[in-house]
Amino acid sequence: MAVTGETRDLASLDGALGSIAARTAEVTGADVVVVRLVDDSGNAGARAVHAESAALRAELEGSRLPARAVPAEPLEALDKLRPPLLRAAEQLGASGVLQLPVREGNAVVGTLELLRRRGEFDGRERMLALAAADEIALARRAFGDGGGAATAAPDLLGLAGDALAAGSDEARAADQVATLAAEATGASACVVWRYEQQGPVLAALSGTTLPAAVALEAVGRARDVPGSLAVQSLEEGGAVVTLQLGEPPQGALQLLLAEEPHPSDPLLDRLGIFAVRAAHALRAGERRQTLELELERARALLTIVGQAISQLSLAHTLDTAIEHVSGLLEAERLAVYLSSEPGRLEPAAERELTGPHARVAERLLELLLGPARGRGLLGIPYAASDPRLSCVLDVLEELGLEAAIAVPLRVRDDLIGLLAVYPAAGRELTENEEQLLRALAAQLAVAVQNARLHEETKLADEERKVALDAEREASRRLQALYEISRAFSESLSLELTLEAVTRTIVETLGVDAASLRMPDGRGAVLEPVAMHVREERLAEPLKAILSLPQPLSPVRPNVFRSGRAILLDPRSAASLGPAHEPLVPFLEKGSTAAVIPLATQAEILGTLTLVSLDPDRPIDGATLEAASSIAGQAALALDNARLYQQQKQFADSMQRSLLPREQPQADGLDVGAVYASSARMEVGGDVYDFLELSDGRLAVVLGDVTGHGIDAAADMAMAKFVFRSLAREHPEPSEFLAAANEIVLEEIGDGKFITMLYVTADGGAGEVACASAGHPSPRIVRAGAVEPLGLHGLALGIEGGQAYEAQRVTLAPGDAAVLFTDGLLEARREGELYGEERLDASLAKHASLPAEELAVALVEDCRAFGGELADDCAVVVLKRT
Repeated sequence: MAVTGETRDLASLDGALGSIAARTAEVTGADVVVVRLVDDSGNAGARAVHAESAALRAELEGSRLPARAVPAEPLEALDKLRPPLLRAAEQLGASGVLQLPVREGNAVVGTLELLRRRGEFDGRERMLALAAADEIALARRAFGDGGGAATAAPDLLGLAGDALAAGSDEARAADQVATLAAEATGASACVVWRYEQQGPVLAALSGTTLPAAVALEAVGRARDVPGSLAVQSLEEGGAVVTLQLGEPPQGALQLLLAEEPHPSDPLLDRLGIFAVRAAHALRAGERRQTLELELERARALLTIVGQAISQLSLAHTLDTAIEHVSGLLEAERLAVYLSSEPGRLEPAAERELTGPHARVAERLLELLLGPARGRGLLGIPYAASDPRLSCVLDVLEELGLEAAIAVPLRVRDDLIGLLAVYPAAGRELTENEEQLLRALAAQLAVAVQNARLHEETKLADEERKVALDAEREASRRLQALYEISRAFSESLSLELTLEAVTRTIVETLGVDAASLRMPDGRGAVLEPVAMHVREERLAEPLKAILSLPQPLSPVRPNVFRSGRAILLDPRSAASLGPAHEPLVPFLEKGSTAAVIPLATQAEILGTLTLVSLDPDRPIDGATLEAASSIAGQAALALDNARLYQQQKQFADSMQRSLLPREQPQADGLDVGAVYASSARMEVGGDVYDFLELSDGRLAVVLGDVTGHGIDAAADMAMAKFVFRSLAREHPEPSEFLAAANEIVLEEIGDGKFITMLYVTADGGAGEVACASAGHPSPRIVRAGAVEPLGLHGLALGIEGGQAYEAQRVTLAPGDAAVLFTDGLLEARREGELYGEERLDASLAKHASLPAEELAVALVEDCRAFGGELADDCAVVVLKRT
C-alpha cells in the first residue's frame, strides 16, 4: 500500500493531502482514494492517490479531469463516472463508488474519489468521506491553492482541530486525537488517557512508546498543577506536555516533544485550543459507546425474553435469564428464586452459589415488600455493614456475599419469585441498568409463569397422547380411505385415482415407496400403472426397481386372489418372479417389503407393493393391517373408476356420432371446431353442424339442449335434423330461427328448450350474418380487439310466433367470429366463474392463431382455470383468410 507524496512532514499541501487520503481509506475501507484540486487551467489534477496496486496508482497520478467533469453533487453510480476514474473502477472491479465535490464556500475546488471492491459505501462511511472532503478544503485554504507550500506557515494544530470538529469517527475518537496531535506537532509520541475511578487508563497511543512510568508520573503531576497544561522536562532531553481534556477533566493528552517549548511558544496556546476540540470529540465518542452498550443490553433483554417464550421450558427460561443477567451486570453470583408459600423462597436456578443463600433472598424480599416497595428494586452495595441485613450476617460471612441487588418477579399483582444478584462490594446500578433489570424482571416473571403453566399442561398432554394414539391411527386410516374416495369422486378419473392410492399409502403408512400394478388387456401380466416415492432423491432408483411387470402364471394368480397381504423375505420375493427379484438384495440387508392384493371374488384388480428401506422403520403387522384396510377401499375405488371410464367412453362415442366428422372447406374461411365433454358419464347437450348453401355461403349452427343422457341425445339429433332440413329453405338467420322454433315447439318435451346460434358466412366478401335464440353472444375478434355481438332472442321451444333479429358484420382478413356454448363461461373454481372477462382476455391473447388452434386454446385456458369440466363445451371459429 502506498500514498502519493506520502510523508510524515505535513509542511506541504501534498503531504497533508496524502495523509488525508490514507486516513480516508482506513476509516471508510476504500481500496482507492484520489484527491484532485482544480488548477489555474480549470482542470482537476490528481494531487494524492492511495491505492494498493502500483500500476493503478501510477495511472491515476497522471490523470486529470476537465473542468466540466468536476461534479457539483456527490456521485455514487458507476455509469456516471468520467474517465479516468471509470477505467480505474473497471480495472479494480469496484462495486462501491463515491465521488464528492470539495467546496470552498459556493465554489467547487476539487474532488475526493473513493473506489471499493466489497460492496457500496454505507451512510456512516459517506459521512466520514464528507468530513474528509471538508478537511481537504481546510488544507487547501491553509497552504494555498496548489503551489505545494503556503505563503505563511500553516496552523497545523488549528487544521487538526478543524478536522475533529468537521467530523470524526466517534468509535475511534481517541485514536484520531492521538494521530492528529502527533502529526500536527511533530511529537515522537502522543498518548490519550481516560480518567477512571481506579486511575488513568490508556485510551490511545500514536508514535513511539512513551515509558509508562514517565507518562503516569506526568499525568499525576499535571492533575495537581493549576490550569489545563503542564510541561515536564526530561533528563535525556525533550519534554512531556500534558493537557487536561474537559472541565472537569475527563482525561489527558500527552505529547513527547524533542525540544521543551518556551512558555511563550505559540504552540502551547494552539495546543490549548486543540485540547478543547479533542475533549469534545472524546465526549461524543463516549456517548456513542454508552448508547452502543445500552443497545447491546436491550438486545440481550430481547434475547432472554424471546428464547424463554420460544422454548416454554421453565429450566431453559431460568438458565437463559441467569446467563444473560450475569453478562449484563458483569456479576458471577446470582440466582432466581420461586415462591413456595408466602414469605418462603426456593432456589430455582443459581450460578456460583451454594449453601443457605435462600435466607438472604427471603430477607431481601421482606425489604422489597416493606420499605423498598415503592421502588420495585433494592440495591445494597455493602451487605456486611448494612444494618438491614444484620439478621442474615452469618450467611453473608459464610458465603462471602459482599453486595446484593434484588428485584421481585410479579405477574399482575401476584408475587411469584425474586431475581437476586450478588456482585462485588460497592457495585451500584446505573439508571439505565435499573430500568433494564426492572424490564427484564417483568418479562421474566411472565415467561416463568407461562413455562410453569406449560409444564403443568404438558404432563396432562402426554397422558392424553397415549389415549389418542389409537384414535389417531384409526383417523389416519379413515383419512386415507377418504383421500382415495375423494380423488375418484372429484376427478372421476382412473388415472388420478391410481395416483391417489399410491400417494396415500406412502403418506399414511410412512413407507418409502408404493407401486400399483394392474392386469394388461389380456390379463397375462400385471403392469405398473402408478408409483409414489416419499423422497425425491430415492425416486429414480426405486422407480427402476418397482417398474417391472409381474407375469401371471397359472399358480401365482391364486396367491394374489387370496386377498391376504404377503410380507416378503428374500426367498418369497424371488419366488414371485422378475417383478420382485430386484428387492432381494435390499431385503437381505434389513429392508422390508410387502405385497397387498387388490382383488374381488371374480378377478384380480391389481397388487400394491410397499417398500421400506430403513431397517429402523420396518413394515410390521400393524402396517400390513392398515395397508390391507386401505387396499379394500382402493379396490372398490379402482373398480368404480374402471366402470366409469367404460361408461364415459360410451357416452363420448355417442356424443361425437352426432357431431361433424370433419371441418368444412369454405373459400376465404379457416374453420375450426372443438368439442370437450364434461366429467359426467352421460351424453351432453352441445351440438354444432355445418352446411354449404346454394349461393356458396357456409351455414353454421351451434346449440345447447337442456338436460343430459339419452333424452338429450335424441334432442340433439332433432336439432341437427332441423338445421339440415330448414337451412336451405330458410337460409337467412332470422327466418331460420323463426321456422326452427315452430318445429321444436311441436317435437321437444315439456319443460325443455334449445338455445341456438345460426350463422351464415361469405368467405369471399367477408360478410357474417348471425341471429341468436337465447344463446351466449358470439365474439368478433379484430387485430386482438374483442367485440361481443349484442344478440337477443327467446330460446327455441318455449313460445311460438317469435321474431329473431339478425346482425351483419364484415370480417377483414385475419378477423374471426367465435361461437361457443355456456359450458365455457360457466366453468368454476371454488365458486368463481370463468366468465366473459377471462374469455375475452384469452381471445385477445390467442387472436393470431389459426381457427382450430384458437378453439383449442380457449378450451385449454378454461380447463387450466377450473380443472375438469362440469358441463360440455363446444367452440366454433370462423376466421377469414
